[in-house]
Amino acid sequence: QVQLVESGGGLVQPGGSLRLSCAASGSIRSIIAMGWYRQAPGNERELVAKITSGGSTNYADFVKGRFTISRDNAANTVYVQMNNLKPEDTAVYYCNAVQNVRWQEYVYWGQGTQVTVSS
Repeated sequence: QVQLVESGGGLVQPGGSLRLSCAASGSIRSIIAMGWYRQAPGNERELVAKITSGGSTNYADFVKGRFTISRDNAANTVYVQMNNLKPEDTAVYYCNAVQNVRWQEYVYWGQGTQVTVSS
């Protein structure tokens, strides 16, 4: 089992910045990737960015050049630095972890943190 706790959401003006954190606990050694997804009202949940245990990163086109995902292995924490935020970035942001146990993958989600971009 993996537990994920997000923090760092809030209200920010357009053009502003936020950093979200996701702390993982539990069976963290078997985590192969962690990432951030978001879901706006009426929309499906979509990938924002992810980072593998090997350090490879992947970003959605709509955040490239604005968001940066990183991790602190010692703290078992993944971050996403969000710059130049736009009103369309408003959503609930969810942390995600993929665990591989005996070649079976399990997916875990955090509780979500609200990000609102508005003047």
